[in-house]
Amino acid sequence: MSRKKIGVSGTKEFVRVYKKLNPNDKLKQQIDETMNLMKSNPTVGDKIEKHLWPKQYIDKYAINNLFRYELGLRYRMTYTIIGDSKEIVCLIIDVLSHKEYDNLFGYKTS
Repeated sequence: MSRKKIGVSGTKEFVRVYKKLNPNDKLKQQIDETMNLMKSNPTVGDKIEKHLWPKQYIDKYAINNLFRYELGLRYRMTYTIIGDSKEIVCLIIDVLSHKEYDNLFGYKTS
């Protein structure tokens, strides 16, 4: 039995933001490290319960799973896992500040 290929990709919105980051930016380095982790363990993030999923993610990306990965104290990455019998792809949806993440998911921030 052969092992599935694991890839990492991003939405157009994510790629637009990612490309603007300076290679020396700590956030870009954290994103790169996380993408490398995803290639060996797609479920490296925390699974988000379905009742918490933002409607805009469901409508725009037709997700059927959602994960969050903490990029230090200030940022969160959201992603979904898609695939078939040959390949798994971690699709990065967003990289959000902690406050943006809390607002999107309806959490109260202090």
